[in-house]
Amino acid sequence: MAYKITLIPGDGIGPEVTRAAVRILEATGIKFEWESFQAGAEAFEKYHEYIPKELTESIERTRVGLKGPVTTPIGGGFASINVALRKQFELYANFRPIRNLPHIPTRYPDVDLIIVRENTESLYSGIEHEVVPGVVESIKIITAKASTRIARFAFEYARKNKRKKIHAIHKANIMKLSDGLFLRCCRDVAKEYPEITYGEHIVDNTCMQLVMNPYQYDTLVMENLYGDIISDLCAAFVGGLGLVPSANLGESCAIFEAVHGSAPDIAGKDTANPTAVIRCSLLMLRHLGEHDAANRIRHALEKVYRTREKLTRDVGGKAGTSEFADSVIEVMESSATVETTAEISRA
Repeated sequence: MAYKITLIPGDGIGPEVTRAAVRILEATGIKFEWESFQAGAEAFEKYHEYIPKELTESIERTRVGLKGPVTTPIGGGFASINVALRKQFELYANFRPIRNLPHIPTRYPDVDLIIVRENTESLYSGIEHEVVPGVVESIKIITAKASTRIARFAFEYARKNKRKKIHAIHKANIMKLSDGLFLRCCRDVAKEYPEITYGEHIVDNTCMQLVMNPYQYDTLVMENLYGDIISDLCAAFVGGLGLVPSANLGESCAIFEAVHGSAPDIAGKDTANPTAVIRCSLLMLRHLGEHDAANRIRHALEKVYRTREKLTRDVGGKAGTSEFADSVIEVMESSATVETTAEISRA
């Protein structure tokens, strides 16, 4: 049986880094059927839609997507493709693990944080309008349904993965009604998980505390805009956005996407680091229940970083995108050969 996956290569460096991830996924021996579609400006040129109907129908059919970066215009142009897809498919949970890779120099070794971000409402939803010329209103909506749902997601994940502590991040000292509602929902859900320590921190203090000592945190759950900011801040602990994965999860489908930019200045030069999309692929494999394959890729990726012979330029090496992917695949294949030889010897 082959897994049918919707592939959104993106623009800029997107096609290069997603191509590398696809090659590594196929090297596991698992069969995939890729349904590839453009989104954003390139899609508009061809279909006169930023999210083509064919793309929407593919996600409805496959229920799983792998996505590269898509450029979002600043201060004008079309709305964020990421936000639009999250809303359209009710991908209510943004899940971002923050963990170090071997031999990437950072101020904080052995970071292990889980960022759980509500994905469908709050200020990040982009509900805004011009009241009169020179006056714009942006609307923040918080609901008990969405707040309870994301809190339960965080606590369920913590329970299943033996995480010990969850902090709800808020600004309820100022936004007493909206963030107050979010906190009340988190508190109600926390009562159902007595084995998990529950705490609350104000968002600005959280940023300071993270920079001073990220090890005091385990799992953080928060509203949409806070999650966008804090997850990027935490990415700096492990080397930046080019190294961290992201998953957008709903009840019926999931899209796994790189959260770094499209870097049009280096597009087509075979120099981009595909690590973020590769790590997104690991999350996708685990979502599909293919844990052995995910572990094989993870071990190979970490070995490439540990040996440092085939790293891309952004992390101190000289390899290109495709050469980096070749190196990961080579380690996977050599590991498989060693395992097979060991099995024959035991037999």
